[in-house]
Formats: sequence, C-alpha cells, structure tokens
Amino acid sequence: MSSLNNKIRILKWLALVTCIVMFLATFGGGVVTRTDSGLGCGREFPLCNGKLVPAHTIASIIEFSHRSVSAMAGLLSVASFVGFLLFMKHRKDLQLFSLLTLMFVIIQGAMGALAVIFSQSAAVMGLHFGFALIAFASATMMTLGVWKEHSDSRYTPRLVAEPVSRGYRNFIWLSTIYTYIAVYSGALLSHSVIQKVVNLGGIISPLLLHQITAGLLFVIILAVGHYSYRYHPKHRDIRVLGVVSVLLIALQVIIGISLLYFTRPEIYMFVVLGHMLVIATLFSILCYLSYRVWQLSPDRKLVPTQAQRT
Repeated sequence: MSSLNNKIRILKWLALVTCIVMFLATFGGGVVTRTDSGLGCGREFPLCNGKLVPAHTIASIIEFSHRSVSAMAGLLSVASFVGFLLFMKHRKDLQLFSLLTLMFVIIQGAMGALAVIFSQSAAVMGLHFGFALIAFASATMMTLGVWKEHSDSRYTPRLVAEPVSRGYRNFIWLSTIYTYIAVYSGALLSHSVIQKVVNLGGIISPLLLHQITAGLLFVIILAVGHYSYRYHPKHRDIRVLGVVSVLLIALQVIIGISLLYFTRPEIYMFVVLGHMLVIATLFSILCYLSYRVWQLSPDRKLVPTQAQRT
C-alpha cells in the first residue's frame, strides 16, 4: 500500500510537470504564429539554418525555443505514458489519457515539422493548433485524474458518489464539443482562412461570425456553471469545475473585447496570446468535467478508488 502510494505520488508530479510544459508548448506555438517566426530556422528540421544552435535573431530564437519546449513535452509524455502503463494498471482511463497526450504531441509535432519543410494551408495550420489543444486537454485530464486518485488513496470517502443525471451529462458533453468547434473557428480566423471562404452575401463578416459563436459559447458556459454548482452539492469537484469555467469564459470575453481597443502591435500580440491560452484552459477543464460526468453516469458501474479497494 505504501509502495503504491509513493508511485502514485511520483506520477502525479510527473503528470503536473508534463501538463505545465505542454501549456508552455501551446504558448510557444502562439508566439511563433503571432510573430510570424515559423521560418525563423529556415525550411530545415531539426536543424536551425543548418546549425544545431540557432543564429542570434529574434525569429530563429523564438522558433528554436518552441522546438525545444515541444521536444521536452514529447519526452515527458513518453515518461508519463510508461509510468502510467507500469504503475497504474488499475486505472485504464488514466492510461488512455497518457496515451492520448503522447499521440497528439507526436501528431502536432509532426505537423509542425511538415509546416516548416513544406508550406501548409491555413486550414492545416488551424488543425495543428486543434491537435495541440487536444494534447494539452489530455495532459490536463491525466494530471487532475491522478491527483484525485492520490487524494482518494489517502482519505476514504464517507459516502458513495451520487450519480449525475443523463440530461446534465449530455449537456456537458455537447458543451465541450461546441467549445472545440468555437476554438477551431477562432484558429481559422487567426490564420485568415475563413476570410476567404465565409462571406454570407456580405451580411456577416468572418469576425462577426466568430463573435456570434463566442457569444453563444458565453451563454452555454454560464449554464454549465449554473447547473454544475446549483444541482450538485454533493460533488465538490463538479461545483469547482463549474465555477472555474464561468471565471475563464468571463476572462475570455474581457480579453476578446479588449482586442478591439488595443492597436499597438507589441501589446496586441500578448492580448491575443492570453485569449488563446484562456480558451485552451477552458476547453481542458470542460474535457475533465466531461470525463467526471461519464464516471458518474447513472448507467455506469462506478470504479472503486484505491482507498475503497483496500
């Protein structure tokens, strides 16, 4: 029992470090996009303009730093996957999250390398961000899941978890899917592809379409927060996730509105990066909430915690 707890303790910190580095990799990808530094190392990979150490230009340093952080995220993902595979055999769900983290880190890394060697369309670059978002969300679910497992292994719950309603479960799932669609549409707008595709007869501009999508998302997340907090008093984690979701979407709206008023490029860039990171965090939180309501589904047999097994 003590040996298993020590292994879980190590895994939870490994997962947390992996999640943080994944967050930094997502941030770095945004910096590369906003500063147009994707070709800072030329059309070469993994070398930078034919050298292992890049030249001292801003673009090359930004691109090389992003590659380094992404490589570190990949190595940590491998370590996390192996760790969960060996020491968390009783938690197939967490093993799946570690596998998804590794898979999508590899996919988005490969897409990034191909984008350097061969020029890619804006739609493909938007998809590149979408895969990075899934990788970060998987790392977040892996981290929150193992931290909860460690907590449950130390303290036996006093009550058996009460299931959530099917309606609430389905609403959370649909909200998460819509959030991903809204995020991807924003990524497409960032890469200017829908400016060429969507016009709707000149009535709705791409920016207005994104604002309408974001406005609907704001209403949906408010509903998520309301139903999570008001109707689940016995599920502290669900209530906390609901409140955090509302706070994040409120911050996202504030940042989005501020984009209309900041004109200085150096300030605008960091506001856009904040906009991207907040929505990435919100999506990750919703993914974990979707996982929790799946665990608490009325038609699913609940998996006992480590404390309940012993």
